[in-house]
Amino acid sequence: MEDRSEHDHAAWEELVGAARERARGRQALLGERLAPPDDVQYRWSMDEARITWSRGGTAFLTGRITMIGSVSLSHRTWLWAWANDSLPAAVLGDIEQVRHYGERHGHPVLPWPGFDYHPELVAEARLVAAAVLDADALWTEHEEDTQLHFLIHDLTPVTC
Repeated sequence: MEDRSEHDHAAWEELVGAARERARGRQALLGERLAPPDDVQYRWSMDEARITWSRGGTAFLTGRITMIGSVSLSHRTWLWAWANDSLPAAVLGDIEQVRHYGERHGHPVLPWPGFDYHPELVAEARLVAAAVLDADALWTEHEEDTQLHFLIHDLTPVTC
């Protein structure tokens, strides 16, 4: 199922480091836009591939979401969104590009449909996906024993 051939680990580490720096700045910008977070609500939809934040019932920020993948905590596994045929097409966005990037550059974790859950490896895969797809931010949702991981694109202020 998984091709676990040798890969250039140093190149992977360099890619992850650059992706981590990139994400750090972009996540900080999202945090600034959502500050103060105490009174912020949000709504997201996989069918619409959107997330919208509001205060006091008034939307103020919206973005397009792309699902990266999911973690089953009970099974301790990661599944890439591109390998999950139960997801709405809208929320897949360009996630296939991440798989293709991994194939072209010899980073096996990206084209594997799934792998054993290791928090650091999931974090690295998310960061690289965000860099490959030029995402504005990362977002995680928790539902029972499942973590859902998303990219946010095209953050736009909502005007009344």
